Amino acid sequence: MTSGVRRPFFWIVVVGVVIADFVTKQLAVAHLSRIPERIFGDWLTLRLVYNSGAAFGINVGDASRWVFTGLALIALVVLGAMARHTDAGNRFRILALALVCGGAVGNLIDRLKSPRGVVDFIDVWIGSFHWPTFNVADMAVSCGAVALAIVLWREGNSDGRVPDTSDLPEVSS
Repeated sequence: MTSGVRRPFFWIVVVGVVIADFVTKQLAVAHLSRIPERIFGDWLTLRLVYNSGAAFGINVGDASRWVFTGLALIALVVLGAMARHTDAGNRFRILALALVCGGAVGNLIDRLKSPRGVVDFIDVWIGSFHWPTFNVADMAVSCGAVALAIVLWREGNSDGRVPDTSDLPEVSS
């Protein structure tokens, strides 16, 4: 096992996500404050929104800023420990952890910087379905979380056995 500080790939991805998130949020604040900009018909619009809650607008009232700041810090400690204990050759797991960490740091910076909340600006509509407005950090967290779930599932099944599902309730059609 290699120490976390000797993992340049991990740190390059984390820093890259944080920089991309920071720059795009600065551009959004500077250019989208007056009017949203349609990018691809009605499907994709850039629109400045401040989210004081968490993903998908989850909000716990006035304490949201500090509750989600605390949860992000705890998550970063756990993810950091996972990264330190990951074999340096397991690049997909390191990438997944780095994406989640970089995204968490990007949104944490916003929470600490302003009581208005996290800057979101990517607005997606598919017909009448509206996906909650998001940012680069959210994309990194989402992609990293999916990748990490796949990694952990594969590691749990690395002995080649099919998971035991006998205790799951049957689904009737």
